[in-house]
Amino acid sequence: MNTPILDFVNNYAEQNTLRLHMPGHKGKEFIGNEKYDITEIDGADVLYLNKGIILESQENARNLFKTGKTLYSTEGSSLSIRAMIYLASIYAKSKNEKTTILAMRNAHKSFMNAVAMLDADVEWIYPSDDDGLISCKIQADELEKIILSLDKKPTALYVTSPDYLGNIADIEGYSKICKKHNMLLLVDNAHGAYLAFSSKLKHPIMLGADITCDSAHKTLPVITGGGYLHISKEAPKIILDMAETAMQIFASTSPSYLILSSLDNFNKLANDFKNKLAKAENAILNLKNELSVIGFQFTGNEPLKLTIMTKSYGYTGDEIAAYLLKNNIVCEFCDKDFLVMMFSPFMEENELEKLKNVLLNLPKKSVNFENPPKLTKTKKVMSIKDAIMSPSKEMKVCDTLGMTLASSSLSCPPAIPIVIAGEKIDENALALFKYYNIETCRVVLD
Repeated sequence: MNTPILDFVNNYAEQNTLRLHMPGHKGKEFIGNEKYDITEIDGADVLYLNKGIILESQENARNLFKTGKTLYSTEGSSLSIRAMIYLASIYAKSKNEKTTILAMRNAHKSFMNAVAMLDADVEWIYPSDDDGLISCKIQADELEKIILSLDKKPTALYVTSPDYLGNIADIEGYSKICKKHNMLLLVDNAHGAYLAFSSKLKHPIMLGADITCDSAHKTLPVITGGGYLHISKEAPKIILDMAETAMQIFASTSPSYLILSSLDNFNKLANDFKNKLAKAENAILNLKNELSVIGFQFTGNEPLKLTIMTKSYGYTGDEIAAYLLKNNIVCEFCDKDFLVMMFSPFMEENELEKLKNVLLNLPKKSVNFENPPKLTKTKKVMSIKDAIMSPSKEMKVCDTLGMTLASSSLSCPPAIPIVIAGEKIDENALALFKYYNIETCRVVLD
């Protein structure tokens, strides 16, 4: 498959051109890649108004992912999430309806920001007691009961799958329910771009999602910031027609051509990636099985991710992460309950062997039975938009009982709010803040 963006950038870099255009480094070396860092000059096309090399490259990606339309993001999934909510709002408006999103409660904070900007209403689906904060595993029949219980039929269902722990939702089942009720299915697939090439699971678009975002950089050999917005072939025409507009409204007018080149280059690598992925999935499954034999317990069914339920082995996730770090192994995420490790088809066999040996040398201890506080519904007193747009102040969470959250102080990962902006902070929320070591948050000023 050809690589029109990468070829243009490489050719331009070798011409030794006098660059009287942005960026300010003028192609001179400071950290080493400046000569490939260009802007939307003549011939380089214009992202979201593309008619040349970007359009050609995105068509290559569309064919790979088998979509109705695939657009590049140089701002990760956060940009694509904003575009998804915008497109859902346009769809609602085309039917003279107010936008209402039925969303799984483990949504990323980018979703909160998007619904605030677009003033969309949200109905939350809360996880079961067994799921905790990061997961929200709902069966398709449960989903339909929730939809039927609502006073107003939602515009769309918003799902995070895979979630941060590697749990994959029943997208095919959700799709059937959404189609039955004339709802869009929006999937935050930030962690699952590689599923389009997996021998074990399928990409959400292939399972019936209408719109999906992928963070290419999370699981594909793509520079950080590279992502996709995918639109299904079966999506409403207005969504296919307005996809570029949706991205353009929220995107930077200075997209990184380093990232665009990286996305473009993956199109050429896709077949090799698919072949290597099948071997990697088997190798990771074998590693999981070997570790299970000595007592490690796991959650999630995502092929390129291992999530250890660390307390069953006698440790917190933070403790095992610190142990791995001493052995020059850095994990993706840890908290008191879990340790998340993400893998790639481009990892070497000896790297997996090293990880296995390090974990085998960690002595098993007595089970740690401490459980996190349950995530409970909190009282909503204003919309997310009104809360975020209100004057606020940062306070220690221990002093915020009864106050209204304006925004959370959240790190990413996992960037899942304990309390939603516009909700009252109650005793249970304070217990969760303490458990997850969140010390401050912003509250609405009276």
